[in-house]
Amino acid sequence: MHVNSKRIAILGLLLSINVILIILSGIIEINTLFLLGIASFVVGIAIREYGILQGITFFIASLILGFMLAPNKMYCLTYSAMGLYIVLSEIGWEIVYKISSDFLRKRLFGLVKFIVFNIIYIPILLFAPKLIGIKGYTIPMFIMFFVAGQIALYIFEEAYCVFQTKIWDRYKHRLY
Repeated sequence: MHVNSKRIAILGLLLSINVILIILSGIIEINTLFLLGIASFVVGIAIREYGILQGITFFIASLILGFMLAPNKMYCLTYSAMGLYIVLSEIGWEIVYKISSDFLRKRLFGLVKFIVFNIIYIPILLFAPKLIGIKGYTIPMFIMFFVAGQIALYIFEEAYCVFQTKIWDRYKHRLY
């Protein structure tokens, strides 16, 4: 059996950063969504650097450690939704990249991300609105929160792309 110790060490460092961000989200509550978003971006790093299987394993490990160590378990649920979105969108990219041409790739991937997000977001909006800070709502409020979620998806995606292309690509060589 071949063990890549460098890979394990880097994933361990990324996991510790991830869990620290999850814990900090419960301590510095004014930046909760920001810190949880950055923690989910780390899941994307694990997937892009080491593949889907390693990324899913990393995500599961971060969930276990997050639930064990974080002071606020509700934030761990929010992180799990954000991380699940990253995992599913990266899997979607792998599938779209293999089956589509350059012309269709961006549009098809955008559709996949929209569908994945709403498969996660709409059940939360309907059955667990407290996860996203909603105490009670009417149908017009539901529509408003649905639209706000789509705007949040756009901002999250833009931040994720900037993080992956500008920040991570610039600093990852220091780990290797």
